[in-house]
Amino acid sequence: MNGTLNKVMLIGHLGDDVKLHYFEGGNCIGRFPLATNEVYINKQTNEKITSTEWHNLVVRNKAAEICEKYLTKGDKIYIEGRIKSRQWQAEDGSTKYTTEIQVTEFTFLTTKKDIEGNGGGNAPAKSNYGNTQGGEPARDANPASQNVPAPDDDLPF
Repeated sequence: MNGTLNKVMLIGHLGDDVKLHYFEGGNCIGRFPLATNEVYINKQTNEKITSTEWHNLVVRNKAAEICEKYLTKGDKIYIEGRIKSRQWQAEDGSTKYTTEIQVTEFTFLTTKKDIEGNGGGNAPAKSNYGNTQGGEPARDANPASQNVPAPDDDLPF
């Protein structure tokens, strides 16, 4: 095979609110951590083990503004993107490295506004955004999916 593929698909919970940074010229970037969990049973002790992996997500421009508007810590989201590693010089002169997920598409699965009903009907139950889509997130056509009960899971935050 001659080609390569750099594609990531994740479903997880936000570890913090989206932090936006605006640049000259009007562009912006949003960053937030995403937690994914793996649950398994230890065969020797029969103990349920939960392993959490943290991912640093980056969204840009209109997608960043949409995420900042609708997402808060604990919300569940599906994302697609690509892995990007970068390095920079810290103030102390040391070289820092990080690996991030550059988000290209996302779908809101649950938001606290949906669960608590505090959004006044303004927050979508499901939203899609990709490189070719723009504007406000689309509302879910199924009204039953907007009355989602609170998730019953053991989050580390």
